[in-house]
Amino acid sequence: MRLLFQLYEQYDDHEAANIADLVVENVTGWKRIDRVINKEVKFSSLMEDQLNKYLQELSTHKPVQYVLHEAWFAGMKLYVNEHVLIPRPETEELADMAVKESLNKSITILDIGTGSGCIAIAIKRKLPKADVYAIDVSEEALKVAKKNAIENNVMVNFFLSDILDETKWTSLPLFDLIVSNPPYIPITEKYKMHDNVTKFEPHLALFVSNEDPLIFYKAIARFAKKKLSPNGKILAEIHEDFATQVAEVFNAFKTEIIKDMQGKDRILKAVTAHPPYQP
Repeated sequence: MRLLFQLYEQYDDHEAANIADLVVENVTGWKRIDRVINKEVKFSSLMEDQLNKYLQELSTHKPVQYVLHEAWFAGMKLYVNEHVLIPRPETEELADMAVKESLNKSITILDIGTGSGCIAIAIKRKLPKADVYAIDVSEEALKVAKKNAIENNVMVNFFLSDILDETKWTSLPLFDLIVSNPPYIPITEKYKMHDNVTKFEPHLALFVSNEDPLIFYKAIARFAKKKLSPNGKILAEIHEDFATQVAEVFNAFKTEIIKDMQGKDRILKAVTAHPPYQP
């Protein structure tokens, strides 16, 4: 197929084949087995036009998830655009862990920096009794998250709020679990990253200054001292190179660094060691 051949020029064979599968399925509505059965069926002119449009966008290295406006996470199809990060497998591990830590409990959960809403929505789907809140500093990101919650038939309490602004904390209740995938990549690492990330994904959700790369973890730790219930827990995705430093930020808690499926130090677990601080 012409589409596949053109993708080979930009991506390795495996990735090109996967992208072609996603694009053709999106255009035709056919799964791979359907395409095998209908291999003699020609694309309509409308399908051809849509394929060409997608191919033109892909030629700029735009991620296929943004081209198709869809990404899969924890068994859900989510709407994504360039105002939110594309959900990653390691973040799915974080959501799974949050669910396992909270099974059979009616608890209150906060997702800090919700983006597409992937974590909060995945948790709510598995824990329907939980009262799930999610905050983000971006109004555009919250529009995406709300859309995804509706399309996945879950109720999440979304709020526009900046975790770095302590004046916003008073409007939030106490939480039994805080989950977050905050920005944690120092801006100096930008040059190591692929164009499909740095040119299209929101820098606000990716990067932190070199001077204070742990700024969001420090804010979450301060917030937790005021807003985490006794015996409450924190689960946060972290940069593998800063695991020790992040654990030190949470020295008022009992901490554990958990490796992801790739063996990287990727998740911080912190448990309340004493009743929350009262100002």
